[in-house]
Amino acid sequence: MVTSRGEDLGQTACIMFFALQLDRGNITQALSDNMLVDLGMVTNDYNNGMTVFYCAFLLAELPSQLISKRLGPDIWIPIQMVSWSIVAASQAALSGKTSWYICRALLGLIEGGFIPDTILYLSYFYKNAELPKRLSWFWTSYQSTQIVGAFLAYGILHLRGHGPLKAGWRYLFLIEGIITFLIGIFTWLYLPASPTQTARQGFKGLLRPKNGWFTEREETIMVTRVLRDDPNKATMHNRQGLSFKLLWEALTDYDMWPIYILGLSWTIPTTPPQAYITLTCKALGFSTFETNLLTIPAYVLFILQLLFWTWASEKMNQRLLVGLLAQIWALPLLIALVALPPHFNNSNWAKWTLSTLLVGYPYAHAIIVAMTSRNAGSVRTRTVGSSLYNMAVQASNVFASQVYRTDDKPYYYKGNKALLGVVAWNIIAFIVAKAYYVHKNNKRDRVWNSMTREE
Repeated sequence: MVTSRGEDLGQTACIMFFALQLDRGNITQALSDNMLVDLGMVTNDYNNGMTVFYCAFLLAELPSQLISKRLGPDIWIPIQMVSWSIVAASQAALSGKTSWYICRALLGLIEGGFIPDTILYLSYFYKNAELPKRLSWFWTSYQSTQIVGAFLAYGILHLRGHGPLKAGWRYLFLIEGIITFLIGIFTWLYLPASPTQTARQGFKGLLRPKNGWFTEREETIMVTRVLRDDPNKATMHNRQGLSFKLLWEALTDYDMWPIYILGLSWTIPTTPPQAYITLTCKALGFSTFETNLLTIPAYVLFILQLLFWTWASEKMNQRLLVGLLAQIWALPLLIALVALPPHFNNSNWAKWTLSTLLVGYPYAHAIIVAMTSRNAGSVRTRTVGSSLYNMAVQASNVFASQVYRTDDKPYYYKGNKALLGVVAWNIIAFIVAKAYYVHKNNKRDRVWNSMTREE
């Protein structure tokens, strides 16, 4: 019973991640329907809008975590979801660069913090060793949205020329925003405050049983197993905010800094190809509808690699090595994109294959997020650490959003050469971070093993 209800919560988190990516990722499908042309924009304007989004997302990460820590994630997460769904749907009324930048900024501010908020919430229910597997499924649902979104776009974009909105991408934003709004209402009615607060309380919790999910004995078992795995989770309750002193102590935990440094760059080599995959397909001569269907193999490969490498990382007890593998995977593919001449025979399919393989790379984000939570050591550091790592990743997205420029299209040779330089840095950074944590663990083990049983 305890396990099944916990997995129900995990499935709900998957739906929440689905909703996040539905409104965050549908921009790639909108681009395939000539959104930039309709709005009188070029790819540099698109880059600037994405930069605004990631900057706003980054700035909102830590404040969102602090609000969530005070209100409780069961309250704050549904507020976020309903709020961003309204902004996402309003993109149907975009009229040019200014409205594009405003909507991107609002989306970033509201969505920022959602991922670390959710991870902190789930850490109340799962042991440390159980979290990576769950997170791999959450990011699977996150990327499955791209597959579902491609099929949705294939149908919705056929509405171009019909009804009051005319453009198919306008209907796409409106319909998918409404879907997220409904999911946000569902989470507000369903999410419990904690493992011991699952009973229905007034209208909130309408989708939970009146007497809660667990018996008193089951609650004891569930809480005990989590606290025995990580006693630090008992140091703060789920409605307790962080004081400035506790925040500063978390920020100055330098043992977490190598993870933050990795977050600044490790996803950059694959981010521009992913953001531009539909524009690349259009530039290669594929139609709007062919383009959306041709993105699906990349996301299928991504999901398969995500699940396999998350499983393998726990099996081998190696995490940073998966991030290193992602750089080794990207290296020959970027070299090929730089070396492949524009008019090479069958180059359209060759370039599509290379782009697909880049987007479907070994994704270590779920592994490193779980590693951040695992290494934090206390609830306050886990709260701040998850935010800082995600802020670092959003900062990397800011850098990545400016790599492909209008004067470099459609094959972005200069941009791909820059990405090769980032790959070289990342390989060094992962090796140094691995060596640092091996050294720290060996030092800790020597101190521990030198103690007597009484000590």
